Amino acid sequence: MAESKNPRRRGLLKGAAAAAAAATGPVVYAQAPATASFRFQSTWPAKDIFHEYANDFAKKVNDMAGGRLKIEVLPAGAVVPAFQLLEAVNKGTLDGGHGVVAYHYGKQAALALWGSGPAFGMDPNMVLSWHYYGGGKALLEEIYKSINMDVVSYLYGPQFCQPLGWFKKPISNVAQFKGLKYRTVGLSVDIFTELGAAVNPLPGGEIVAALDRGLIDAAEFNNATSDKILGFPDVSKVCMLQSFHQSGEQFEILFNKTKYNTLAQELKSIIDYAVQASSADMSWKAIDRNSQDYIELKTKHKVSFYKTPDSILQAQLEAWDKIVAKKTAENPLFKKVLDSQRAYAERTTAWQNDYLVDYKMASNRYFRKAAAKKT
Repeated sequence: MAESKNPRRRGLLKGAAAAAAAATGPVVYAQAPATASFRFQSTWPAKDIFHEYANDFAKKVNDMAGGRLKIEVLPAGAVVPAFQLLEAVNKGTLDGGHGVVAYHYGKQAALALWGSGPAFGMDPNMVLSWHYYGGGKALLEEIYKSINMDVVSYLYGPQFCQPLGWFKKPISNVAQFKGLKYRTVGLSVDIFTELGAAVNPLPGGEIVAALDRGLIDAAEFNNATSDKILGFPDVSKVCMLQSFHQSGEQFEILFNKTKYNTLAQELKSIIDYAVQASSADMSWKAIDRNSQDYIELKTKHKVSFYKTPDSILQAQLEAWDKIVAKKTAENPLFKKVLDSQRAYAERTTAWQNDYLVDYKMASNRYFRKAAAKKT
């Protein structure tokens, strides 16, 4: 638009602009909030890939927060022992932590249902689906409230089906568990006790030393990468694959609720989306690293892997049914969680089992003959 040549019009325009500025006042720029620092501890040794996952989550939050929120992650034992993480976060000794829900099993047996047992046939990702879309999250909050734990919990990172574990010799029948000194955690303790084992629920960082000293005869932990890093192939050359004791587990990120509630909503949203991004990233990284380390365990470390016999898998399911029958009779919250899982699993496993193709058919077609030629 051309500038008006009328002096009176120019004066009116200048007056209107001055009046508008006076009405709105000077422009005020919002100051960035002060930086919030959170001290976390994982329940894993610094060298374990699980601790790496914890750091991956922290980095995503730190990067997206642009300096407004910083999470520092310490390894297990830096402040408190691994199994004391929940209490430390609740009390504010730590601002947060990274672990698994099953580690809190001693405070309320129902907590183990987020990791232990066959989960009615749900795989780990389906258990997470139940948690976020089938009512599990509200139930977990109810349980934490019932045991006076003032924390904010995020579940993420579906863990692949865990091996039966590391043994001195292959396990071919259930009778071999009788009197076996065995390490596991959560409700898996009850499963293997039912099978006749003498169970010791050691933290991850203590297992290999206990095996080496003969304090335990056998142990399970989690995956090829963690098992290699922690040193399992140095003390055992036999690993049994496939088990129902922890076939649907996931990780947990904890925050002290009081400190979490001081955060701006924008930062809480960054945490929400960092959890989701970390869940996907962890799954992809696990596939890459676990598959590479599985090969290394077989070739470099000369570990022999065996499929757990179906008779043992069936015995685990039978033991599980006995355990949950007892727990549901004496623990209303246990029954409430189990009923919720069962209802969700009935619908979702039917869908998944009907829809999924047998991927082994394609894998075997392209790789089994080649593998046979190599051997």
